[in-house]
Amino acid sequence: MEQGNRAAVAGVGWTPVGAYPGRSAYSFMAEAALHAIADAGLTKEQVDGLIVIPSLVQPSIMPAATFIDYVGIRPQRFSAEPGMGGASGCAAIRQAAAMIEGGQATVVLVVAGDAALSGRPAGSVYAGGSQFEAAYGTFAPALYALYAQRHMHEYGTTPEQLAEVSAACRHHASLNPDAQMRDPQTVADVLASPMIAEPLHRLDCCLISDGGCAVVLTSLAQARDSQRPPVLLLGSGECHTHDKIWRAPDYVSSGAVESGRQAFAEAGLAPADIDVAEIYDCFSITPIILLEDLGFCAKGEGGPFVEGGRIRLGGELPINTHGGLLSHGQPGMGGGLFHAVEAIVQVRGDAGPRQVAGAKVALAHGNGGIFASQCTVIVGRDAA
Repeated sequence: MEQGNRAAVAGVGWTPVGAYPGRSAYSFMAEAALHAIADAGLTKEQVDGLIVIPSLVQPSIMPAATFIDYVGIRPQRFSAEPGMGGASGCAAIRQAAAMIEGGQATVVLVVAGDAALSGRPAGSVYAGGSQFEAAYGTFAPALYALYAQRHMHEYGTTPEQLAEVSAACRHHASLNPDAQMRDPQTVADVLASPMIAEPLHRLDCCLISDGGCAVVLTSLAQARDSQRPPVLLLGSGECHTHDKIWRAPDYVSSGAVESGRQAFAEAGLAPADIDVAEIYDCFSITPIILLEDLGFCAKGEGGPFVEGGRIRLGGELPINTHGGLLSHGQPGMGGGLFHAVEAIVQVRGDAGPRQVAGAKVALAHGNGGIFASQCTVIVGRDAA
C-alpha cells in the first residue's frame, strides 16, 4: 500500500456529557459530527462514507438513514451501522479505515450519540436476553460481578484494587471540563458507596449519560492537507467469543487476547510501546481483566498492576485519561467511541491538563456485551 493511501484521522468532535433533558440522540450525533467535520477542515458534501453507531433509546431500523435526514449528509459510497455494544466505536474506526484503504471511500464519518440518561424510561435496566438468564432477573452489574468474583477467587484480586480503577478515572475526569462527574473520589469513597452486585459498589459501575462524539477518517495524503495534524491508525484487531454469558469460554479472560495480538502485530509494536491506553471500563473489573488480556501484565496480575498510581497520570501506563465510562460518562454505545477519541486527542497533544507528556502512541479498546466482542485499535503520530 502506498504510504499516502493509509487511513488517518483528520478530525474529531464531541459534546459534553451528562444530563440534557429534551434533546434527542440524533441531536448529539449531529453536534459531534459537525464539530468533527469542521475540525478536519472539510464540508458535509465531502463525506462519502458514513458509519452510525445505533442509539439504544431511539432505535431505528435504519440509523444511518435517520442520521442522513437529520443532518443533511448524503454519503455517495457506503453506510454502515455496527451493533457490537461497547466495541462498536473501535470497530467502526477499523471498518472506516478498511474502506478508505480499499478505495471504497475517501472521507468517512464515524458518529455515535445517545440520550441514554434523559431519554431512557425510568427504572429500565439491561437484563440477560436468553431463557437461561432473563428469568433470574440478571442485569449488567450482576453479570460483570460474576467475572469479578471469579477473578478474586482465582487470583486474590481485592475490592481496594477494583476501587483504585474508579478513583483513577475520577482523578482524570477532574481535569476534563466535559466530564459528567468531576468531584474528588477516593478508594475509600468507592468502598463506602452502596453495594450493587457483590463485589461491585455503585462507584464501581459506569455512569449513564447523554452525549455524542465523532471521528473523520481520510487517506493520510488528504489528512496531511487538513488543518489538524493527522493521526495514523497503526494497527487493529477484533475477536468475538460469545453472546450470552453462559456461553463464555471462561470468566477471567476475553477475546482481547486475540484482538490485542492482531493489533500489536499489525502495528509492529508491543505493549511496552504504548504511552497511554483508553480501555473500556463499564465496571471496575473490566480494565483489570483487559489489561491482562492485552498483555500489559500477566494473567492474574491486573489487580496489583493498577495499584501505586501506575494507571494514573504520571504513572507507568495512564489509562482512561478523559475519565472513562466510570467518570466521564457512557452515552449508550457511544461510550466506546469516546475512548478512541481520547486516544486521538492524546496523540495530537491536545488534552490540556490531562495530557500524557510526550504521548506518541495510544491504544483504545472496546468491549461489547459481557466480555463478548472485543476490538483494539492503536493510533500514533504521523512521522512526516
